[in-house]
Amino acid sequence: MRKSRFTDEQIVTILQERDVGASVAEVCRRHGVSEQTVYRWKQKYGGMARSEVQRLKALEAENARLKRLVADQALDNQMLKELLAKNSERLQRVGTPSSIWKISTASQNGGLAGWWVSSARRSGIGRR
Repeated sequence: MRKSRFTDEQIVTILQERDVGASVAEVCRRHGVSEQTVYRWKQKYGGMARSEVQRLKALEAENARLKRLVADQALDNQMLKELLAKNSERLQRVGTPSSIWKISTASQNGGLAGWWVSSARRSGIGRR
C-alpha cells in the first residue's frame, strides 16, 4: 500500500480546520488533496485528537507484533506436532521406550548385550 504524504497528526489538523468552518473544497485546495480523501480521513480519524491518534498508532503496532508472535507460536506448535507424530510412529515400530534404551546401550556395549537385544526382538520381549 502506498504511504501517505501526511502523518496522522497532520491529517487530524486538516480535519480540525474543516471542523472550524473552512469548506471541504477550500481545505482540499490548500493541502492538495481530493474531496474523497478528506471524507475518507474523516471516516477514519473523525473526532479524534492528536493524542488519540498516537495511541491508535501504538495499538496498531502492538497488534501487529502480537499477530507475528502468535503466527510464530503456531508454526512452532505445528512443527512439534509433526515431530511428535514421527517419534510416536518410530516408537510403535521399535517397541517400548525401555527397549529403545536396551538397543542404544547394546550398541554402545556390543557383545553379549547386543546378542540379548537381538534375541529379545526375535522372541517379542518388550513389545506391546
